[in-house]
Amino acid sequence: MGSKLSITLVLLAALTTAAQAQDKSSDIIARGEYLARAGDCTACHTAPEGRLFAGGRAMPTPFGTLYTSNITPDRETGIGKWSADDFYKTMHSGRFPDGGLIYPAMPFPSYTKVTRADSDAIFAYLKSIPPVNQRNRPHDLRFPYDNRQLILGWRTLFFNEGEFKPDPTKSAEWNRGAYLVEGLGHCSMCHSPINLLGGTSPSDAFKGGLIPMQNWYAPSLTSNREAGLGDWSIKDITDLLQTGVSQRGVVYGPMAEVVHNSLQYLSDEDTRAMAVYLKGISEPSSPPPASSALPTTESSLLISLGKTVYDKNCASCHGAQGEGKPPHWPPLANNQSIEMQSAVNPIRMVLNGGYPPGTKGNPMPYGMPPFAGLLSDNEVAAVVSYIRTAWGNRGTPVSAREANELRSAPLN
Repeated sequence: MGSKLSITLVLLAALTTAAQAQDKSSDIIARGEYLARAGDCTACHTAPEGRLFAGGRAMPTPFGTLYTSNITPDRETGIGKWSADDFYKTMHSGRFPDGGLIYPAMPFPSYTKVTRADSDAIFAYLKSIPPVNQRNRPHDLRFPYDNRQLILGWRTLFFNEGEFKPDPTKSAEWNRGAYLVEGLGHCSMCHSPINLLGGTSPSDAFKGGLIPMQNWYAPSLTSNREAGLGDWSIKDITDLLQTGVSQRGVVYGPMAEVVHNSLQYLSDEDTRAMAVYLKGISEPSSPPPASSALPTTESSLLISLGKTVYDKNCASCHGAQGEGKPPHWPPLANNQSIEMQSAVNPIRMVLNGGYPPGTKGNPMPYGMPPFAGLLSDNEVAAVVSYIRTAWGNRGTPVSAREANELRSAPLN
């Protein structure tokens, strides 16, 4: 009897240990899925109409086209043979397991800040998804950029390897936000100026820049005259990050994709931490207004025509005085995104229209129709010039040539 009881107890203990191990593994996988969402991995590693994380998405660059890699656990064409050490090396150092150099279209300068524990969790999640047998497509880069050894020079100039180091003078919440924004979120990859070598100076981080090949302007996160959030409430920032709309503004274009694929899935605590950090990096004062390159007479004519176009096509939603109907129809008066030095985004919105992302907090977003087929280049320039200068806005007029150049901008 005693022997049978001992065996039973041993079996129960073994089953309990196995169940605990399985629960722990499930917890790590769930955490890894959450972190992969925070890093927006699906945006690059899942092609349109493609299988999850099977790669093959074209990434046009000024140097040619890169194609993203298969990161499913397929042993032949994916990362099925990789170890957790291999994955961490790739994230942390920007090198393949065999030491090969990775093109910096992968944001390893940001991912290097990710902790080993978080890297291991993401790897555990990726190992749990269905494998897809799909070979990686060779990159199509122009000479001499097809020589990977050139990346060594790029790394010397623009890559600083190392995990995120908390700032002891800041709160735990601020540091958590910094970790997400600077690391997994890789926000600086778009919101920083890109030089001719495809790199960014650390001193210019988050100061805004035109996204290469996409013709969208990612505004400065430090300047309160662009997207700096110093005078926003924490609620307005978190609403924008989680739902894509708030009382202060609406996201469109590439940022709408980020909210849809990534930010809407973050916890309230992490979203608030990001808001605290973003609010904290804003500059204390705004730079002086930009000066217009257009002659005064031309500007006056454009703005006069612009009011006519606005009253006919825009005022019913955005208000006669640009007051809007937040959160679905954003205000245009005193709107930072309208007043920025770059007029690319408002021109594109008039031409192409668009929708905020559909999110759990805003499942049926209101959109803006395209006017490219209804308005001439002069009319587009006129209405954009009007909204950038009316109601106390401090923007500058734009030209018909600028409007024409953006008619051919890619929509995706």
